[in-house]
Amino acid sequence: MKFFGKLEAARQGKQTVLFVCVQNAGRSQIAEAFFREYAPNNYEAVSAGTEPAGNLNPLAIEAMKEVGIDISKQRPKIITEDMIRQSTHRVNMGCIDKNSCPTLFLHNVIDWDIEDPKCKSVEKVREIRDLIEVRIKELVTNLIQTNQQVNT
Repeated sequence: MKFFGKLEAARQGKQTVLFVCVQNAGRSQIAEAFFREYAPNNYEAVSAGTEPAGNLNPLAIEAMKEVGIDISKQRPKIITEDMIRQSTHRVNMGCIDKNSCPTLFLHNVIDWDIEDPKCKSVEKVREIRDLIEVRIKELVTNLIQTNQQVNT
C-alpha cells in the first residue's frame, strides 16, 4: 500500500497511522496488518523501524496466518522523518526512545509498551499478537469516535 503524505491523504479524506518499533519485523508489522483489517477505508497504516531487520519474524508470519492474515509479503522499512511528519497518528510499539528517534517525539505519540516477539516461543508470539489485536480494535474505535465528534 502506498504511503500518503498529509496533503494527499487530506485530499483523499484519509488519515495515516504510523506504527514504529526498532526492527519493524514483528510488532509493528502485526499492528499494521490488523489496522488494515479493522480500520475504515478512510484510514491507512504504515509501519517502520529505526534499525529494520532483513526479514520479518517467521513466528509473527505464522501467528498472523493462524488468524487469516498473510503478512509474508511485507518487508521491514526504515522510518523516515517524512513518514513521521506526514502521519496523522503515531504509535510507538514500546521500544523507541527520544534518543533513538527524536523526531517521532516532536509529535503526539501513543506508547503501547508491547513486548518484542523476537526470540520468543510461538505461544508468546500469539499472546503478543492477541494483545496487539485488542489495542488495534481500541485504537480504531477511538479514532472513529473522535472523527465523528469533530464532524458533528
